[in-house]
Amino acid sequence: MELQKVIETRRSVRKYDASRKVTKEQISEIVQAAIQAPSWKNSQTARYHVVLSDELTKTMLSDCLPEFNAKNSEGAALVVTTFVADRAGFNREGQPDNEVGNGWGFYDLGLHNENFVLKAKEIGLDTLIMGIRDEKKIREVLQIPEAETIVAVIALGYGEQEPEMPKRKKPEDIVTYY
Repeated sequence: MELQKVIETRRSVRKYDASRKVTKEQISEIVQAAIQAPSWKNSQTARYHVVLSDELTKTMLSDCLPEFNAKNSEGAALVVTTFVADRAGFNREGQPDNEVGNGWGFYDLGLHNENFVLKAKEIGLDTLIMGIRDEKKIREVLQIPEAETIVAVIALGYGEQEPEMPKRKKPEDIVTYY
C-alpha cells in the first residue's frame, strides 16, 4: 500500500475480530518498522511488551484498563509501549542535555509508535492507542522494570469496523512561515 494511503486510512478502531489472532511474525515485522524511527543520539530506548496469551489478555483487560478501553480492545493483542528513562535527552554523566529531559524519551517513543501503527495498517491490522491505563497494575502484571516508563497500550488486531475520518485541520491552520 502506498504510504500516503496508509496515512490517510489508518484510524483508531474500537471493535476487533477475536477469531483472527495476531502472530509473533506480524509483531516482529511491525516492530522492525518501529525500530527504523529516529531517536535522540540513536539511543533507541523504545520497548514493546506484547500480550498474546488469552489468559494474560483477560487479566490486562480486567485489571489494567478502564472498562471503556477494555471493551474497545476485546479480541485484540495488547502491546504496552515504554521507554528506558533517563537515557534519551541525557549526557553520559546522566544530566539532561536541555530543558526537555525525559521528554525526549516520550518524543522518541511517539515516533516509534507512529511507525508501529502505520506498518500495522499496511499489513492489514488495525490499532487503538490507549493512554488511560493503570500503570502500576500493568507494571506488576507484566513485571516491567522500574527503569522503563510506561506510556501507552496499543490494541492490535483485525478490525471489525471502518471508522470515518474525523475532521482534520488544514496546513494554513497550523503553519507559521517566517
